[in-house]
Order: sequence, then structure tokens, then C-alpha cells
Amino acid sequence: MNIEAIVKALDLKVFSGEAGLSREVTGGYVSDLLSDVMGNADAGYVWVTLQTHKNVMAIASLKDLAGVILVNSHKPDESTVEQSNEENIPILGTEMSAFEVTGRLYELINK
Repeated sequence: MNIEAIVKALDLKVFSGEAGLSREVTGGYVSDLLSDVMGNADAGYVWVTLQTHKNVMAIASLKDLAGVILVNSHKPDESTVEQSNEENIPILGTEMSAFEVTGRLYELINK
């Protein structure tokens, strides 16, 4: 499943990184602690978080993540958007809580 299919299925907003919507998703990781994501997320994962600053993209790029989903209506900082577009790693958004979007994402990926 790719990011674009997840966007459609979960009605997510695409903030940036549109060039990366075809990235394949192999799993997901949920955390707001950057060092936790750096140590435990795998390439191809979608990261669910409420963090919006530029360091999110540094971790996403380092780990070759497929995308980032911001929960609870959070919006990325402008510098984060710019980095997302440079890295072609989509930043997506939802009004859902981390709990809800993670459950729905799990069901989609594991069909």
C-alpha cells in the first residue's frame, strides 16, 4: 500500500511532500519522542506524531520513512514543510487522535 492510498482511505490532508505520495508503506510507528523513533522505526514506515518542528523531517529522512501523519489537527511549521518538499517525504494531517488513526492505519496495512 502506498501513501496516496492511505490518504484516500483515511481522508488525510496533505500538507507537503506530494512528490512522495507513491512511496510504499511497510508499517507504522507511533511516538512523540524523536530518539525513540530514531531507534525503533524502520524504513518504509509511516510515523504518527504530534511533533511539528523541523527535526521531525531530520528523523524521517535519516530513517527513510514513507511519511509522517500529524494528529489532533496539528500543522507543520513552515521550515518542516520546506524540508518535507525537499526530501519528498509527505507530511499528512488528521483531526483524529493518535489512538484512532493508528488503529485504522493498522487495519489498512494488514489487510
